[in-house]
Formats: sequence, structure tokens, C-alpha cells
Amino acid sequence: MSRVFSDMDKQIFDKLAPELSGNTTSSAGHNYPFILRPISHKIAESAEDFRERMERLNVEELDYLVKLALEDKEDIHSLEPEDIDTIMELVEQKISAQRMKELKQHLGIV
Repeated sequence: MSRVFSDMDKQIFDKLAPELSGNTTSSAGHNYPFILRPISHKIAESAEDFRERMERLNVEELDYLVKLALEDKEDIHSLEPEDIDTIMELVEQKISAQRMKELKQHLGIV
């Protein structure tokens, strides 16, 4: 099932990958089904780069991604392991430890 990016999705994607100038299509010509996976696997050059990009998000944007993940509309499972750690740390710092626990439980991370 392919997901069409909402305005909020595009706003977050542009903030995380401004160098793509709003292009949400893969090199194969398909629309990205998720926001975080292409950032983790194709765009960020390192774990540090991924963290730097994620730190650009405000609380509302980060919580929006958590909500999508809890609804299985955003893929966190297949990110690089250190990128998953970054997301968990930022959720705990910017939102709450409870929200991080909720996300970890949903993803089956102990």
C-alpha cells in the first residue's frame, strides 16, 4: 500500500532533507512510502548526520512521526540501529519518557 505524503509529511521531509528541494520520489521514480527510511538509508551520510537532521524537528513534528509509527504508517523498524537509538533519545528528551516507552513497546524493543 503506498502512502501519499500529507502537507505535514512534506514539511517534515523538507526539514530533514532540504537538499532534495521537496522531491519525495526515489531514484527509481516511486514516491517514498515513509519519511524516515530514506533519510536513514539514502540521505544522511552518518549516524551523526541523521541525529543532526532529526534535531531540526520541533516537538509537534517529532510527536507526529511517533503517532504515525504507532499507527504503522511510518517505518522505524528498518532504520539503521543507531538511528533508532537517536529517535528514542529525542522522543524521551523532547516529548517524554512515557512516549518513548510507548513507541518502544509498539516496536517490540525492550
